[in-house]
Amino acid sequence: MTYQPTTESLSQHKVPDWFNDAKLGIFIHWGVYSVPAWAPLTGELNQVIAERGWEYWFKHNPYAEWYYNSMKLEGSNTYNDHRATYGKDFTYDDFIPTFNTAITKWNPSQWAKLFSKVGAKYVVLTTKHHDGFLLWPSKTVNKPERVAARDIVGELTQAVRKEGMRMGVYYSGGIDWSNQDTTVTDFETLGKAVIQDPAYAKYANTHWRELIDRYQPSILWNDIGYPVAGNASEIIAYFYNKVPLGVVNDRFDLGGQLGLHFDFSTPEYAKLKDINPRKWESTRGLGYSFGYNQNDTNSNMISVDELVNSFVDIVSKNGNLLLNIGPDANGEISKPQLERLLGLGKWLSVNGEAIFGSRNWIRSEGMSSENISVRYTTNKGNLYAVLLDTPSGKTITIQGLTVPENATITMLGAESELEWQQNGENLVVTLPDMSSMEKSPAYTMKISPMPL
Repeated sequence: MTYQPTTESLSQHKVPDWFNDAKLGIFIHWGVYSVPAWAPLTGELNQVIAERGWEYWFKHNPYAEWYYNSMKLEGSNTYNDHRATYGKDFTYDDFIPTFNTAITKWNPSQWAKLFSKVGAKYVVLTTKHHDGFLLWPSKTVNKPERVAARDIVGELTQAVRKEGMRMGVYYSGGIDWSNQDTTVTDFETLGKAVIQDPAYAKYANTHWRELIDRYQPSILWNDIGYPVAGNASEIIAYFYNKVPLGVVNDRFDLGGQLGLHFDFSTPEYAKLKDINPRKWESTRGLGYSFGYNQNDTNSNMISVDELVNSFVDIVSKNGNLLLNIGPDANGEISKPQLERLLGLGKWLSVNGEAIFGSRNWIRSEGMSSENISVRYTTNKGNLYAVLLDTPSGKTITIQGLTVPENATITMLGAESELEWQQNGENLVVTLPDMSSMEKSPAYTMKISPMPL
């Protein structure tokens, strides 16, 4: 069909199977902010805002990619560190030559091979963050120096597709400090920072169409609203008509266009209590930041065990995980980030059939009598019960789970079938010798056929 720029027409677009199947994407925040790569370790977004509020969040912003804004807030950690390190006259644009020199060392195929090894099915790159710096050779620029010296978008797109993954593009459509130099101090000023100038709307529209035409991305990932004059519905219709199996996120609507069509929502550092019938994607950094932060330590970054458990929980509730990495200016991914990516990939190499291509069951959560949390997924007529801890006994009793009389139960990564019995409404399973199995963040029992 041909899509029109109306909610009625755009709502006919359905989330394609590939996005429902994918489960894991890699988000990349890489840009000029990767040169200073500095932010305080304030904490995770939702917890800090709940406890301290938005004004505190922005003054002590742990998102290193917000360096441009944070360095202007007098008395903030970033303001003080910037002056101590670079001096009061050193501007944000003074970092650009360093970034453009550093990216000559970048190897996009190494990134793509790593993401594929981890198990990711798609990649989303920040083509323009709030600082307005462009990672592709656009024909429409506000200052010629605010463009990367390489076609980072094009080179990464080619490398990602060569590894069999899909490519998505992030674009900061609402805020662009290179066009309107506003300072965000709280939630009210965040909303006011969304640029409504018709000239900027034309600028942003030109960029979106250019990205669509040049790279044919599978995902449009807008951030922090969009100018009303830009008419985001026209961009979305243009995209669907070019890429019918593409998907669009929910972040075009902060700038006064509430009610816009979207394919999936994008909460940050999010956990849901229940299954969301509408597709969603949780996005988070491995630490408190999306951009590379030189202050990160193992203690403030999510552990492999926590990452696996969070990922399984998200998938059991109809979500994808868009897991962020923040490379340094040279394009290097730090050792702590690599350890977590590879740890997740190692778990998926054994348990991937419970994740990729799966769908949520009638409920997402369960509990064992041994107080081990369980998450459920389904795939090809099988039920997967993922144990989010290591069982200590020879049996495990899953509460409130009744399986068919002819069911076969196995544990992924173990060879033999498991003995089981139904004890009223509870399922009692005799476990394999756990001491003979490699320790894992979570263990998956496969039940075939699945309960109706």
